Amino acid sequence: MPRSVIHVPSYPRGWQRPERPSSFRILPSLPEKVNEPAHRGTREFHMGRLHEVTNISWGSRTVERLSEHLLTCAGDASPAWHALYTRYQHEKVTARILTDKGFEVFLPLYSASHRWKDRMKQLSLPLFPCYIFLRGGLDRRLDILSTPGAHSLVRSCGQFAVIPEQEIEAIRQVVGLCVSAEPHPFLNCGDHVRVKAGPLAGIEGILSRKKDQFKLILSVDLLHRSIAVEVDGAAVEPVNKR
Repeated sequence: MPRSVIHVPSYPRGWQRPERPSSFRILPSLPEKVNEPAHRGTREFHMGRLHEVTNISWGSRTVERLSEHLLTCAGDASPAWHALYTRYQHEKVTARILTDKGFEVFLPLYSASHRWKDRMKQLSLPLFPCYIFLRGGLDRRLDILSTPGAHSLVRSCGQFAVIPEQEIEAIRQVVGLCVSAEPHPFLNCGDHVRVKAGPLAGIEGILSRKKDQFKLILSVDLLHRSIAVEVDGAAVEPVNKR
């Protein structure tokens, strides 16, 4: 029976086997055009997502690593206010989770009495149902939209819509003073007035009158939503809107 012979490869003196890399480094910079070669990789679309394929040499072998890139903004130039559309009756839960994630959230609420079975109950309800206001944070859109209850960020003309600062501050002032406020049908025409005295001094809106009651209508034009605040008719003055 012939003996088995084991062939042992011969290596030159001083030769060492290359070590296997513990991790692969993906280049952070990407070319502007898809499939344009980078320093050591290319960008490709795979399963509807943008990836980077990087060639890494390991001995005589070449390893291709597919790395998915999430396209987000490089950062917000200014902390503008944006509106997040949520599922019905999920505003509070979504706002609380976003706050825990480190976002600046504004959810204006008002107190309303509702009859529940055999008793009356005071509830805190959103002044703008199905909407939450966020300050900045668009560079973390994935964190925002993956939050339970979050549906989409409001857009206008293909861009993320910006809520004017003065509209947010007026609503903040009303909520902070705990004055009587409630949702109101959207109103963008009428007598523009400014409150000249009292806790709401300086706030501008549209004056609505029903019998002997005067209400100041504050609107978020982008959302076509309004709220009504009770005011003294003698404490307002007309404002010329150009």
